[in-house]
Amino acid sequence: MRMLAKGRSEASTTALQTRRKYWNNDRRESLAAWLFLAPEIVGIVLLSVFPILFSLYLSFCDWNLVGGLGSIKWTGLENYRLLLEDNKVLMALKNNMTYTLFVVPIGIFLALLLSVVIHSRVHGKDYFKVAFFVPYISSIVALGSVWSALFHPSQGPINRFLMNLGITEPPKWLADTHYSLTAIIIIAIWAALGYQIIIFIAGLSNIPEELYEAANIDGASPIQQFRAITLPMLGPTLSFLIITTLMSSFKVFDLIAFLTDGGPNESSTVLVYRIYEEGFRNFRMGYASAISWLLFLIVGVLTLLTWKFQRQKNN
Repeated sequence: MRMLAKGRSEASTTALQTRRKYWNNDRRESLAAWLFLAPEIVGIVLLSVFPILFSLYLSFCDWNLVGGLGSIKWTGLENYRLLLEDNKVLMALKNNMTYTLFVVPIGIFLALLLSVVIHSRVHGKDYFKVAFFVPYISSIVALGSVWSALFHPSQGPINRFLMNLGITEPPKWLADTHYSLTAIIIIAIWAALGYQIIIFIAGLSNIPEELYEAANIDGASPIQQFRAITLPMLGPTLSFLIITTLMSSFKVFDLIAFLTDGGPNESSTVLVYRIYEEGFRNFRMGYASAISWLLFLIVGVLTLLTWKFQRQKNN
């Protein structure tokens, strides 16, 4: 009996020592870290990962939102076949591409030009930073209301100015099928200009002044300095702004929803607005999910191509 009790005591002592060796300080700290991260991980899974996977599943289904989860029916690639034949989706894709082709290069060019001028040629830089940045942090509804008044076909200041210049029939802008998207592009470029200027000025502030001093000694002109020093040194900043502006240009929704509601005659509709219409007006959640994954594919491919091009250029 004594031998048995002694054996049990030694076994329990060994197990206790093993647990103590396992639960060392590093493992305790790791467990505490995971416990602190657990709410965030659960939130990401529930609010991001699960909706993404569920939308991917829905893109292969027919689901009327009003019918509840029981009305989900598997249809395979039917939604993707339909969207490739849907004239409204093709029009939205065309408008999105047009919007991106104008907003991204023109906006970044203007922001770069203004940031260089403000950084090197203007006194009172802080005032201009704030003045350009205010539209970016302002409410889209407020901005849309102001621009809606400016673009008024008959009483708006813009058309009044054009009439004074001798243009008897100026564009109707937001109410014109030929100019509604142009008006949205103008507003979008203006609204994002302040953010882009701030980012460019931050990049310009990190360029050593010694480089410009050496270029002045060598007799380089301002244009040569811009091409040889400013642009190469702003490579990472430029790459960041191109990618972020490219992604945001495909997510435009609020301006169009407030100002034109996708019209007139679908002339200003875009992919995100089509997703909203199909999902929350027509209640075709499966079809809306298919359009959203088409949008995801387009943005992903364009972002990867832009990132690869910028990386090769920097190398």
